[in-house]
Amino acid sequence: MIQLKRAYEAASSKDGRRFLVERLWPRGVRKTALPLDGWLKDAAPSPELRKWFGHDPARWSEFRRRYAAELAAHPSAWQPILEAARHGTVTLVYSAHDTEHNNAAALQQFLESEARAAPAKPTRASRRGRQRPPPH
Repeated sequence: MIQLKRAYEAASSKDGRRFLVERLWPRGVRKTALPLDGWLKDAAPSPELRKWFGHDPARWSEFRRRYAAELAAHPSAWQPILEAARHGTVTLVYSAHDTEHNNAAALQQFLESEARAAPAKPTRASRRGRQRPPPH
């Protein structure tokens, strides 16, 4: 499960693994005050795209399309999030005031789509449990 939380909200034991998905550190938050498992700057939109979007809800659909194209071109930026989500809850931490139209919400939608499109690879333990077909 992938959920969202603003950087200004208190962390919870229900958050699971927490990843900051912003290029810039949230204003007014000390680094020691924000519990994270990682700061994935490269999973955030490019500075050019972020500036173009400007958190304008009228540009939301086009922002999501452009951001998805950026993400598709750089899977190593977001694959750690998807891998963590296969093992438990993940919280994408963001700083935008708008809780509907922000990069974390767009990233969540993208990741959920990727998870549906590409089933999880079997783990070593699950492969060991399978019986091999008899030799011919």
